Amino acid sequence: MFGVAIVPAILLAVGMAFSPESPRWLFQQGKIPEAEKAIRTLYGKERVAEVMYELRTAGQGSTEQEAGWFDLFSSRYWKVVSVGAALFLFQQLAGINAVVYYSTAVFRSAGIASDVAASALVGASNVFGSAIASSLMDRQGRKSLLMTSFSGMAASMLLLSLSFTWKVLAPYSGTLAVVGTVLYVLSFSLGAGPVPALLLPEIFASRIRAKAVALSLGTHWISNFVIGLYFLSVVNKFGISSVYLGFAGVCALAVLYIAGNVVETKGRSLEEIELALNPTT
Repeated sequence: MFGVAIVPAILLAVGMAFSPESPRWLFQQGKIPEAEKAIRTLYGKERVAEVMYELRTAGQGSTEQEAGWFDLFSSRYWKVVSVGAALFLFQQLAGINAVVYYSTAVFRSAGIASDVAASALVGASNVFGSAIASSLMDRQGRKSLLMTSFSGMAASMLLLSLSFTWKVLAPYSGTLAVVGTVLYVLSFSLGAGPVPALLLPEIFASRIRAKAVALSLGTHWISNFVIGLYFLSVVNKFGISSVYLGFAGVCALAVLYIAGNVVETKGRSLEEIELALNPTT
């Protein structure tokens, strides 16, 4: 199992050797010919002049030095930084890794004997949902996909919780557990999974982007670790139904938070997004 992981790691390392550098970074370093070459590789030679003009315009309007860590918590940037961190916190506390890590155990408790079938079903749902999300991202917008995704996750978790507690549903608990898990993973992959990572570079100004992304991803992995470490202990203490009900509550809170704090980024510039998130600046 561990040996197989070497294959994608090697493929990624080899692929990155041929990957062009970021044109924006090259331009900021004064490497104009290299930036133009990267643009030709990424966008085609017919767009070199257009992209270079955008880079020059953005560079002229941005004379501020890169922000320090304490700047992330200033009144100017705290709201946008907190949005990035909160999205990843909700993503993990909504239970996705608990479902993925322990899907076979959950399926087994519901009477589904095949671990391979359980894992394959969860994985296929994730891939299928991500494919749909890629086609909807620019048409539906980021915010609407996030709200739809977390709403679907909340409903799926509620279904899972009820399947283990309502006696009237006992004869169908195995089927409902499978359906609820598949719908949950599908809902996650439509928005809560891919959108936060896409949203971060769209909402963070250039001078805070590196550190703000690091803070957001740090929140992601810390909460991921905590969920993976304590999920089974909490299940043993409170029961799987109560835990799933808690996950449903987190998803519902995420919908309310997104509705009130996340701005739509589709078709908007960084300046417009920053003004929408913090109109007093």
